[in-house]
Amino acid sequence: MRALNVREPWGLDALEVVDAPDPTPGPGEVLVRMRAVSLNYRDLLMVGGMYSRMAAGGGAITPFSDGCGVVEAVGAGVTRVQPGDRVATMFFQRWISGPPNLDKLSSSLGSPIPGAGRELAVFSADGVSKVPEFLTDQQVATLPCAALTAWRALYEDADLRPGDTVVLQGTGGVSIFGLQFAHATGLRTLITSSSDEKLARAKALGADHLVNYRETPEWAKAVREATGGVGADLIIEVGGGGTIEQSMRAIKIGGHIAIVGVVAGLGSGFNTAALIGNSAKLQGLSVGSRDMFEAMCRLIELHRISPVVDKVFPWTQAKAAFTAMQGGEHFGKIVLEF
Repeated sequence: MRALNVREPWGLDALEVVDAPDPTPGPGEVLVRMRAVSLNYRDLLMVGGMYSRMAAGGGAITPFSDGCGVVEAVGAGVTRVQPGDRVATMFFQRWISGPPNLDKLSSSLGSPIPGAGRELAVFSADGVSKVPEFLTDQQVATLPCAALTAWRALYEDADLRPGDTVVLQGTGGVSIFGLQFAHATGLRTLITSSSDEKLARAKALGADHLVNYRETPEWAKAVREATGGVGADLIIEVGGGGTIEQSMRAIKIGGHIAIVGVVAGLGSGFNTAALIGNSAKLQGLSVGSRDMFEAMCRLIELHRISPVVDKVFPWTQAKAAFTAMQGGEHFGKIVLEF
């Protein structure tokens, strides 16, 4: 079989397709023939050698946590799935249920566990899950990280009610999933982007309020205006240092800011006393458990939510796909197809 590998000195030019022996599942494992993987910002950091949870030693890694494939064989003792089942890979292979802990969060695909960027892959049987039949392989591949991150922010960690206001930053995978989930469950949404074209696409998906942050860099004021001065109930914060100050100004008293990304930068100061003044919650969020994933899939099935796949590349053209991600060209998800 063939696999994508990257090693020091890292970077897109270090991505290569290599030959490797066909793997065989052991007890409690499954062999999966991959059909598609999707890109996350984490993958870009990993390929660049900048991911903080990279395995020590500097050896080659096989990237990608998010994949769709078909089970080809199972090892002894496996009953959850059988050959022929279509499955998604779980971002955290050992986070099945309950709250996170060090062991669960140390089982992510890509690093330290070899990822889904290969034609054939062996995973723990506990680390895959069946998926809605109506979704395409490309759509399934978008679910394990971006969709589950949005799901957890909305329905696991925040205390929301229909009619509450959710702010979504940009039009990448997490934000578009957040928009689709929120719209399906009666939440009011405000989404930001630098592109009027992308905002129009977001409106077609159900966005209630649109803000071009290039034209309105102080977008917290727009959030206040849209909520009658109250502020947002939840902000899914994907920018990090580049946007947290506006989020702090836009959140309501007792509101919840879910920190899920740093695409706009790492460092920025903000007035921490403001958290005391408005009793807001600021929480880091790293994907979720298999139980959460399966609950999310039930919502997707019920509402027939179709993940937005914006660009598709052959898996051997991963460099071109990452270049598109770096350029911010996408709306929703970028997928590699086997």
